[in-house]
Amino acid sequence: MSQLKQRRRKDYTYFLSYRTRWGDNDQYMHVNNAVYYLWFDSIVNTYLIEKCGQAPATSPLIGLVISSFCEFFAPLSFPEVVELGLRVNKLGSSSVTYEVGVFSEGRDEPAAVGGYTHVFVERVGRKSTPMAETTRAGLNKLLAAPSSTPAPKL
Repeated sequence: MSQLKQRRRKDYTYFLSYRTRWGDNDQYMHVNNAVYYLWFDSIVNTYLIEKCGQAPATSPLIGLVISSFCEFFAPLSFPEVVELGLRVNKLGSSSVTYEVGVFSEGRDEPAAVGGYTHVFVERVGRKSTPMAETTRAGLNKLLAAPSSTPAPKL
């Protein structure tokens, strides 16, 4: 069984609620897989803007996604409120790996867990660059304890 399925709300530091929309459902009447990645972008970028001083239109550095993942454990569908939990599993000098727990409102176990890795680059030249100190300080507040990060799959 996936270690990610064992996550609970207490494993995440920052939360954002999201009301599903009719258009989020696919023909099988559950939230389409692609929507989860929109939710990941929403919580990560909300946090970067609100807590890390990022300004998408003007910041000299931007984060580019270099890898992503998602594991699904229970279906969600419209109309439902989901609560997204955010944590940082790894914080490097120019990269960060985020993890997002997707919870049905009021539930302690996740319906899905996913995330991605950002590499910060210069807006214009796209050269990998150490992140700004304000960004690093904000992301450090979400850094998970090493023992709660799943071991990499070999």
